[in-house]
Amino acid sequence: MSLAVRPATPADVELIHSFVVALAVYERLEHTVEATPADFARLLFDAPPAAFSEIVEIDGRPVGFSLSFYSVSTFTGRQGVWLEDLFVTDEARGKGAGLALLRSLAARCVAEGLPRLEWSVLNWNAPSIAFYDQLGSEAMSGWHNRRLTGEALERLAAS
Repeated sequence: MSLAVRPATPADVELIHSFVVALAVYERLEHTVEATPADFARLLFDAPPAAFSEIVEIDGRPVGFSLSFYSVSTFTGRQGVWLEDLFVTDEARGKGAGLALLRSLAARCVAEGLPRLEWSVLNWNAPSIAFYDQLGSEAMSGWHNRRLTGEALERLAAS
């Protein structure tokens, strides 16, 4: 078995979209997916790109992806990487594909002198939490993600 991680190309936008839909199904959030392949083309390949993506392959067949972007820490005064999504197909789980994607992102951080690689995980996703714990990641206790969308976002903008 050969495992390889490569940067996504414009030819991968349909594949990335299909992985996002599959991730949404896994997370029971398929009703929230609005993104199209054209959205991923714009995010990843417009100049400058807003995000970056990698594809993991087993024996030349795509089995997963990551989508990340640069974050900023005012406390360190430096950028980091925020991992927005990581997904590996059911049949490829446990074969090192997810680890390969995270290893590639960690290598990017180290090569670019970035002190942080961060992400969130759903609190019910025990297999992923256990996997992340094995890597030595730490849960950020005391922090809760917040989000403004739709009417609440518009109301605040207009106030």
